[in-house]
Amino acid sequence: MAENKSYFFCGIGGSGMLPLAMIVAARGAQVAGSDRSRDQGRSRNKFDWIEGRGIALFPQDGSGVAAGQALVASAAVEDSVPDVAAANALGLPRMTRAELNAALFNAADKAVGVGGTSGKSTVTAMIGWILESVGREPTVMNGAVMRNFVNEETPFASALIGDAATYVSEVDESDGSIALYRPDVAVVTNISLDHKSLAELHQLFGDFAAKARIAVINADDPESAPLLGGDNVIRFGFSEAAAVRGSDFEAQPDGCRFTVHFAGDTHAARLRMPGRHNAMNALTAIAAARALNISVAQSVAALTDFAGLARRYEILGQASGVTVIDDFAHNPDKVAATLAAAAELPGRTLIFFQPHGYGPLRQMGKELAASFARGLRPGDRLFVCDPVYFGGTVDRSIGSEALAADVIAGGGDALHLATRTECGDAIVAEAKSGDRILVLGARDDTLTEFGLDLLEKLAVRA
Repeated sequence: MAENKSYFFCGIGGSGMLPLAMIVAARGAQVAGSDRSRDQGRSRNKFDWIEGRGIALFPQDGSGVAAGQALVASAAVEDSVPDVAAANALGLPRMTRAELNAALFNAADKAVGVGGTSGKSTVTAMIGWILESVGREPTVMNGAVMRNFVNEETPFASALIGDAATYVSEVDESDGSIALYRPDVAVVTNISLDHKSLAELHQLFGDFAAKARIAVINADDPESAPLLGGDNVIRFGFSEAAAVRGSDFEAQPDGCRFTVHFAGDTHAARLRMPGRHNAMNALTAIAAARALNISVAQSVAALTDFAGLARRYEILGQASGVTVIDDFAHNPDKVAATLAAAAELPGRTLIFFQPHGYGPLRQMGKELAASFARGLRPGDRLFVCDPVYFGGTVDRSIGSEALAADVIAGGGDALHLATRTECGDAIVAEAKSGDRILVLGARDDTLTEFGLDLLEKLAVRA
């Protein structure tokens, strides 16, 4: 549907915008865009790469918007933003990222939508890797860089360009846009408090699952229980209720092992990623692949070589005996899963957390604090800086100091320091050989750079 069309992406460097821009450009569309991060001088390597792919980039001042284009912009982008004002003045049609992605998705014969509170990006990448491994040549739309598809020409591989007939994509419940998608296979990883109330989430995910030929649902998740009654459901999990069932989970220094049971057969599985939650992600992907007539044996074999995602428990390196790990965890479930993975191995953990906005702290700050307090072991310590803030009129009355105070009240060891630099200096000063440092947070590409900077400081200290 993108062929011979012209799109202008406002915020083209965003985690959801960039892969979509790559997909429509590969299908013959003319693509241009702007990004506030580029104007601010951040993430230059990424924007240089985008331009190197033949996509014209402009300042976010309206100068790149031209007649004949469709504007692709978040629904939250205000009319006062110069690109939007310019598009309105020209009478250009406007689409959200989700509307454009759903149009591509719904046109595919085999459309696999991956929804849920946690694990969407990992499961999407796992399904994509399984399909690619068995020769299905899927198109994959993800919100994170898939390390199996990274190479010298494609360092920001959050999209895989393949056959238009097989389309695997994350779908988002946070803005309700999950309702736009008509999946052949609907995957729901889990349901928990994030951007909406549980009642709203149950309705959104229930409608999503009901539309599919096959719905892949978590048998272990209490909040997903209302979805399990459909006659189109494949259940996955570690419980006896699951059709694709895991058992015998074993944490290892370089990943994990577990057994997969299906239709009376057993398969020994191994992942290069740690954590029981990643074993659960693998069961999810195996069940989704089974819905596409791929055998469990084929999926298990493919996942042995699954390299994971950038910023999903990604080990950046080691210096002075201290391991630095970069992770996207930013909501209560993701924080709990990441801390649980760290706790499977011996050693103290020092955690840096940058909240991904003031709004999320108001929405789920208490639940975040409880998740940290439960996950911190004796000797572990949380360092939290002020939330990421790129401008605007957001209410900043509740900040990170409240989060730290709630963690302390819950029995955890936490320290609020206003800036990232202050937190980094304090972490480097405290870190000892055998420790792990976790860098947690979302919506900020420079968090990885921060983790690499910690490594350099640790090396200098040595």
